[in-house]
Amino acid sequence: MTTALHAIAFKAQSHPRHRFQNLYGLLNSKLLHQSWVQLNKQARPGIDGVTTEAYRQSLSQNIHRLHQRLRGKHYRTQAIKRILIPKGNGKQRPLGLPTVEDKLVQQSVAQILQSIWEQDLQPFSYGYRSGKSAHQAVHSLGLNLQFKGYGYVVEADIKGFFDQLDHRWLLRMLALRIDDKALLTLIKQWLKIQVQTPDGKFNKPEAGTPQGGVISQVLANIYLHYALDLGFEKMVKPRMHGRAMLIRYADDFVVTFQLKTDAERFYRVLPQRLNKFGLQLAPEKTHLKRFSRFHPRRKRQFQFLGFEFYWSLDVNQRPRLRRRTAAKKQKDTMETLYHWIKAKRSERLREWLPVLKRKLQGFQNYFGLPDNSRSLCRLYSYVLHSIHKWPNRRSQRKSYN
Repeated sequence: MTTALHAIAFKAQSHPRHRFQNLYGLLNSKLLHQSWVQLNKQARPGIDGVTTEAYRQSLSQNIHRLHQRLRGKHYRTQAIKRILIPKGNGKQRPLGLPTVEDKLVQQSVAQILQSIWEQDLQPFSYGYRSGKSAHQAVHSLGLNLQFKGYGYVVEADIKGFFDQLDHRWLLRMLALRIDDKALLTLIKQWLKIQVQTPDGKFNKPEAGTPQGGVISQVLANIYLHYALDLGFEKMVKPRMHGRAMLIRYADDFVVTFQLKTDAERFYRVLPQRLNKFGLQLAPEKTHLKRFSRFHPRRKRQFQFLGFEFYWSLDVNQRPRLRRRTAAKKQKDTMETLYHWIKAKRSERLREWLPVLKRKLQGFQNYFGLPDNSRSLCRLYSYVLHSIHKWPNRRSQRKSYN
């Protein structure tokens, strides 16, 4: 962080109600250069077709010209290119691709917003924050369920959150801490920008923020901070008769309760709270479940961030919370790797085996937590079987044992 961002963070922490002015003036060449280092250089180009490698060739000149346009308030965002990527359930997820310059400016604004709201966000919010990760959310949830005596779980997912985010509510939330019309107008540009669909048509969304944009993650955290986190901390917990805890990662969250009456009351009121901010729960992913260490033999489980939580007995016959890869995620990964190996069977092994190794390593880096060795071994054995099967079908002579 630059000295200016450190000063903003200190001011935000020491003065929770302060509204910051002249933040737009921080979008200078120094911050843009710093943001360039943080960009993903492997990302696909936007609607103008300019890649990060092409932009890098004249980086200083490009950033200087971009700074001049920002300084003169002549900068205008370009349309978002939307692509569709497959999801595990057979559906497709829309992903927005901003141009390199838009991503550069968004990264700079994201740093400013994070410097302010990082001091306000609740500790149980783990998504898209520096120093916090999905593994920390899973670990915190596991420890509390094991040792704090929670007996009921509400697992929830917001339906199409990035497409349903209300622009008016978001700008009102940002105005609570920002008193800079130029910066708010810049953010409004990104919210109202045209989107090019895969069939080449352009539309102007009335709600939501393009999933895939650098700024979208920060705006999503700010939105849910006011729509969900503060409501739970200020209004829900004081009304509970027992313990209650919220763990959130982006729009995926779990709420645990000690008492059944508290859990049922929250489960009944939650849709109304989210509807106030234009959000809806996904009914197929939202459930209230009995989940207690006193019922370890019953097949009760829930999912969070790709993991399946369940109770079992250890060697001393004491109940222990276990985690494993969610069955659907495991199956989808195995099918994806199977078809990928099948498509690569006619190529030389030394060309695609390193790629396959990186795929398996990425899966292990995320799902390689204690209690999950069986899921990893099952996937590894399945991949070995697939490698043995398909290259041996290239001809009538089997070449591999």
